[in-house]
Amino acid sequence: MLKIEKYGAVDIGSNAIRLLVATVIEQKGKDTLFKKTSLVRVPIRLGTDVFMTGKISLKNAARMIDAMNAFRLLMNTHNVTRYKACATSAMREAGNGAEIAEIIEQKTGIKINIIDGDDEATIIASTDLKSLIQKDRVFLYVDVGGGSTELTVFANGHKVDSHSFKIGTVRLLNDMVEETKWQEMEEWIKEKTKPYKKVEVIGSGGNINSIFKNSGKKAGSALSYFYLVSFYELIKSYTQDERIVEMDMNPDRADVIVPATRIYLSAMKWSHSKNIYVPKIGLSDGIIKSLYNEKLEEITLQK
Repeated sequence: MLKIEKYGAVDIGSNAIRLLVATVIEQKGKDTLFKKTSLVRVPIRLGTDVFMTGKISLKNAARMIDAMNAFRLLMNTHNVTRYKACATSAMREAGNGAEIAEIIEQKTGIKINIIDGDDEATIIASTDLKSLIQKDRVFLYVDVGGGSTELTVFANGHKVDSHSFKIGTVRLLNDMVEETKWQEMEEWIKEKTKPYKKVEVIGSGGNINSIFKNSGKKAGSALSYFYLVSFYELIKSYTQDERIVEMDMNPDRADVIVPATRIYLSAMKWSHSKNIYVPKIGLSDGIIKSLYNEKLEEITLQK
């Protein structure tokens, strides 16, 4: 007999806000299945507000309230039994972030957890990567967001270390990343991957998913470093309008795709990685997994 529930994950990022509804299927004697049922993305781009002015504007605060009300209605319609909303770089750096979160909870009933960079990296790393992270391989996991990049090193099937860097696509678009930040990330990647002969990269985030889709490769295949270099040169040669029309990109993807590709390429270069795998996972998937783990802990405590 299968036990089926639906969970909701709200990811409030610096570029976009997402709602993932996942169906959690428990099977007796077998691994629990996590099936993506619905994904809604709203490109509010809080990072432009926060990284430029230090605050979330009243206009975007109102848009967030509308989005959260819509997400709550969608979760009700899906009969979601558990949910969690997590806000990352933009909201945690906004001078009025906590205040806006409080107003949103009052207006919509949705409580927002403003998480730090390390928590973000830990949640992302909790996603189900069993099919990729094998005991005889070493991976650098790179999640690129609008405000930050989360890095995790996996070796021998286990997490070795993780770190969050304030290098994100929206920050880069607004020329708000100092050279010292790039140097810090380079030093961290080189130090953490130096003990290993061969390192491969796992990429997550909307931009790398878009790049993979553009490649036409089959799910599970890797993109080579050389493919990413040629893609980077191609998109840089296009204007933003040309990327929207010629490459069929959404307007809010057509600008951030350039700095995102630069981040992935840098991570591959500094880790001497020849391939990047794109399993289509991110913070929202990690939130779903953490909700399930919390449920298991509750059951254990009740026994």
